[in-house]
Amino acid sequence: MNPANLILLAVGLPLAGAVLIRLAGTWPNLREAVTLSTAALLFVTVLQLLPEVQAGAQPGIVLHQMLPGITIAFKLEPLGMIFALVASGLWIVTSIYAIGYMRAHHEDNQTRFYVCFAIALCGAMGIAFAANLLTLFLFYELLTLSTWPLVTHAGTAEARRGGRTYLGILLFTSITFLLPAVIWTWSVTGTTDFTAGGIMAGHAGPGVAAVLLLLFVFGTGKAALMPFHRWLPGAMVAPAPVSALLHAVAVVKAGVFTVLKISVYIFGIDFLAEVPMGEVLAWIAGATILLGSIIAMRQDNLKRRLAYSTVSQLSYIVLGAMLASPLAVIGGAMHIVTHAVGKITLFFCAGAIDVALHKKEISDMRGIGRAMPFTMTAFFVASLSVIGLPPLAGLWSKWYLALGTLQADEIMLLGVLMISSLLNVAYLLPIPIRAFFSRPADGETISSLREAPLPSVVALLVTAALCVALFFTAEPLFRLAEGILTQTGAVQGTPLQ
Repeated sequence: MNPANLILLAVGLPLAGAVLIRLAGTWPNLREAVTLSTAALLFVTVLQLLPEVQAGAQPGIVLHQMLPGITIAFKLEPLGMIFALVASGLWIVTSIYAIGYMRAHHEDNQTRFYVCFAIALCGAMGIAFAANLLTLFLFYELLTLSTWPLVTHAGTAEARRGGRTYLGILLFTSITFLLPAVIWTWSVTGTTDFTAGGIMAGHAGPGVAAVLLLLFVFGTGKAALMPFHRWLPGAMVAPAPVSALLHAVAVVKAGVFTVLKISVYIFGIDFLAEVPMGEVLAWIAGATILLGSIIAMRQDNLKRRLAYSTVSQLSYIVLGAMLASPLAVIGGAMHIVTHAVGKITLFFCAGAIDVALHKKEISDMRGIGRAMPFTMTAFFVASLSVIGLPPLAGLWSKWYLALGTLQADEIMLLGVLMISSLLNVAYLLPIPIRAFFSRPADGETISSLREAPLPSVVALLVTAALCVALFFTAEPLFRLAEGILTQTGAVQGTPLQ
């Protein structure tokens, strides 16, 4: 199959899967088999595109021309390849996890859950393969609308309130900021196509570029840059598999991917480095990194602590984009992957603890490592990866982001990254330490093994293993991230060290 058809297949497969899942809804085993099969087929399809991108090709296809120069089109480049691999690969393990979790919790509306999840993956693939801002915007909104029923899945007053916050902030930012930025960009440049080296240079003056950059960054509400971050902690009322989707598989990664892609392919990092607003936004990202970590330390609810951790960690990628240095962009692209595998593991573990022990508050988790040794070991491994310690994957993305601050001559922002890593230690490591080395609360006996259902445990062990494996096999990821910039001449053969 030629690359253009593979791109169409990757976007269409989740939609076809959603239809089949709905038809199989009355037979749970068949429904879940369809879900897993669709996820596996999608990942295989995306993998078949990888050699083309590694060889320097940018396959694409135009679906429809709405007006001269305004098309719905797909084109695959290295950054989109990274996001597509993350979303499609983690859909498989999230589906495995969800089968154990949803059945153990006896959740209602499971068919609707799997259908919406599949549609959300269609949105993610469309964003990854978007050839221009219009296509990206359309699939960005599809992702928002398809995940809202997942956030409100429980049907409680709290879930509906979280869903209103989720939908309200994401639609407000995209319609108020992002859509006008897309229209304005087309007006100024005559195109919305993602182009190596950017399209702004020679068309937009410093003032216009500054306003457009501000609109794009804050218009991408899924990136959760403060003050438009409240939707993310508010969405923690959703089931654990949805939290994994929000934080690792699709939603927040779609946000930071969008910021990074616009920085590289609309502004171009050479032009972006000359826009003063970039430095302002870099400091806003730095403030979000620190404030998110500080707020996380104060949360006793495990999922809320992890949610504020995500708010902080996402801004690493925004910071990498705004620094507009080659190494920072590479570090930001790598962080999309390393944070995804670390954070999905942490949310899988939080859900497993809830299913097995019905515990949500960290203060109640004393001694639970005796009952859940596999889950809490995975939590410990993923925590070290998010912190950025060897031999875990998170080291590499933070390493290149740190080098990127030096390359951009932003020593104080390097300090922000170092302080943030210390704060990561402060809010993550006490949890496994409490689980393994504290005695259970008075009157509570935790002696027998009480792990979550097997599919959930298998999924979290797989993602924890990925945190280790990506440390030792980071070279292909680095080369793919490097390809984002080698096509523009911005970086030449920087070694992985």
